[in-house]
Amino acid sequence: MELGIYTFAETTPDPRTGRIVSPAQRLRDLMEEIELADQVGLDVFGVGEHHRPDYAVSAPAVVLAAAAERTRNIRLTSAVTVLSSDDPVRVFQNFATLDLLSGGRAEIMAGRGSFIESFPLFGYDLDDYDALFAEKLELLLKIRDGERVTWSGRLRPPLDDRGVYPRPLQDRLPIWIAVGGTPQSVARRHAGAPLALAIIGGEPERFAPLLSLYREAARRAGHDPARLPVSINSHGYVADTSQQAADEFFPPYADVMTKLGREQGWPPTTRQQFDMLRSPRGALAVGSPQEVIEKILFQHEIFGHQRYLMQMSVGTMPHDGIMHPIELFGTKVAPVVRKEIARRPLTKADEDQRTGA
Repeated sequence: MELGIYTFAETTPDPRTGRIVSPAQRLRDLMEEIELADQVGLDVFGVGEHHRPDYAVSAPAVVLAAAAERTRNIRLTSAVTVLSSDDPVRVFQNFATLDLLSGGRAEIMAGRGSFIESFPLFGYDLDDYDALFAEKLELLLKIRDGERVTWSGRLRPPLDDRGVYPRPLQDRLPIWIAVGGTPQSVARRHAGAPLALAIIGGEPERFAPLLSLYREAARRAGHDPARLPVSINSHGYVADTSQQAADEFFPPYADVMTKLGREQGWPPTTRQQFDMLRSPRGALAVGSPQEVIEKILFQHEIFGHQRYLMQMSVGTMPHDGIMHPIELFGTKVAPVVRKEIARRPLTKADEDQRTGA
């Protein structure tokens, strides 16, 4: 199994001190975080795209290109690229350039994003929310699969035998489809691409039918589900002890989730809800190294997935406070998880992945 981290590079006030780190400092800190993740042997680092004042990254490919020069092995992905409000040609060119700079370590995680600010910013109509993603994903995959492209759609000007350059170092630049937890998002976006499923609330078991739906949709579309990896992406944090992990992670987590809740109509986040989500069957992987190991392995029994990505900074956390959790994740959690999964017999989820059930 591949294990990694993703971040949105928050620039919100630290709930414990009220201090706000400048975007310039946040990006410098982020370079050190990605460099450390590479040094401790993690497989993937993802950077999200947002167009709001509380996040420092609107251009993931630029940030990841800077990280490419400071790392050697770790794969570098967007998490996500808001494809609906971007141009597939430019997205491909940016990440092909990143692939060349990184020696073949670039990926794209394409999605519709968590917010809608980019749509009016770039002149798109929210009434075309679903159609924009479907059409642009089709074009992005076509560009990935062939140097010269002929394509036409409804919402973007056509291409008539146009070459798209540069080409990446990898023969096929990996493109993952990032989705939330609804059957509609899993089924309607199937394009023969790997799936990244975000689980940020509730019990992981309730998402299992979505993966069955995804694999069945792949089979019906003529793809082999066994060749389509799945990533589970969730909130998490690792500390030396369970209590320390909970006490350090809860304040920024509750702060940002409560703020987002006011926008979305959710109730405030309480410590009781947080502790329930931290429980063995909850969505949060927050705890000691052993607790996080058990949580990841428990989810693997359900999903049989090939990748797990953790968002550690859900809300602003001090830079010096996030470095040790990254080290623990890479040195204490990841090796045990990889070893345990490698020695396990196939689970039902693994069989489903092989057979497309």
